[in-house]
Amino acid sequence: MTATLPDFSELRDEFPVLGRTVRDDKPLVYLDSAATAQKPRVVLDAMMDFYEKYNAAVHRGAHQLAEEATTAYEDSRSAVASFVGVEGDEIVWTSGTSAAINTVAYGFANASGVLGASGMPGASGVLGGSGGSAGGLGAGASRFALNEGDEIVITEAEHHSNLVPWQQLAARTGATLKWLGLTDDGRIDISDIEDVITDRTRIVSFAHASNVTGAIAPAEAILDAARAVGAYTVLDACQTVPHMPVNLADLDVDFAAFSAHKMFGPTGVGALFGKRELLEDLPPVFTGGSMVERVTMTDFTCAPPPAKFEAGTQMIAQVIGFAVATRWLSTHGMDAIAAHEAGLVKELLRIQEIPGVRIIGPTDATDRLAVVAFVVDGVHPHDVGQVLDDAGIAVRVGHHCAQPLHRRFNVPATARASASVYTSLSDVQALREALADVRTFFGMDDA
Repeated sequence: MTATLPDFSELRDEFPVLGRTVRDDKPLVYLDSAATAQKPRVVLDAMMDFYEKYNAAVHRGAHQLAEEATTAYEDSRSAVASFVGVEGDEIVWTSGTSAAINTVAYGFANASGVLGASGMPGASGVLGGSGGSAGGLGAGASRFALNEGDEIVITEAEHHSNLVPWQQLAARTGATLKWLGLTDDGRIDISDIEDVITDRTRIVSFAHASNVTGAIAPAEAILDAARAVGAYTVLDACQTVPHMPVNLADLDVDFAAFSAHKMFGPTGVGALFGKRELLEDLPPVFTGGSMVERVTMTDFTCAPPPAKFEAGTQMIAQVIGFAVATRWLSTHGMDAIAAHEAGLVKELLRIQEIPGVRIIGPTDATDRLAVVAFVVDGVHPHDVGQVLDDAGIAVRVGHHCAQPLHRRFNVPATARASASVYTSLSDVQALREALADVRTFFGMDDA
């Protein structure tokens, strides 16, 4: 039985790229939104409007263009903060989720005295914190210092961007890296959470939803366990913020990261959320113009956050586009978008009815996003992707920057179909029809 979804059909016309054809004039079926979402015209226009009408550096010039640019830049910060339920001064602009998580990890490293002013391992000297100087950290930075035997906890489902920074932090500080495993259906296994998160745990960092399996994490249980031992919490929210209502204040996480390009905004910009009192004490990673309050030839003090973390000329047009994307999402309603995609999940999961197709991850629609990774027996995922591409269907193939997860399920790679608000039932039907022909294309008989 075919599902009935909220009607977003007219919305597709707002995305210029969705009107194009590919591969011998076939209509584009875009099922790779977990990698990057397409951009509505209103976002593209807002960025061009900035460049055409008030392009200027922010927080520097006293002329009208600079004033207009600065106002738009800071209004955008407030808009993005409001979208995730926090205050404007708790949002730091970064180049994306990877940079945001690294900012937190390197902040811990600097507080632990293992990085120097150059931001490189083994460099001498330390960074100045708010109220501190180049000769020492700010008074509150010691709260982030790690020692040998301290523990950092992640999960086996993590994207490399929420794995490698913590591996490096553990190696540099002598901390121990631990993780929660996965169940056979691809969900985070919390059966041994009390053994993994202990009194030695200082940081717990996890993805709100897997970019491979689509499984939504048991966030409440993980966060409760972290709070019980006084650990700092870091949430990779880049897969959930575009697809379901997310309120970071209600979740009560210490830090969170998400990217504009996955939520219909531009590439090259993302956001780090941090509780105000934590951003005040966390040492910065990048230093230079705009992030300082006072500078002499021998020392400096940092500007208050979020400026403290925004050295140099920022990605102003992208920030403006980011804010417009959040307003666009709010206009259509996150509850309605989540309902639309919940219907798509059920339709996407029907690919497991095709002989030879096996889903990696949950095979039911409970607590999961419209992100479905799969393998086709006897066919390499890259070959699967090529056959689908020839049919005009864009999916992702590979390990999706999650090699440990794929190793857990004994597969080198998967193909992944991921939907969004502009995805239609006909898109999913096209996927099923093309996927049903893959084994036949390679001469495999399913009879």
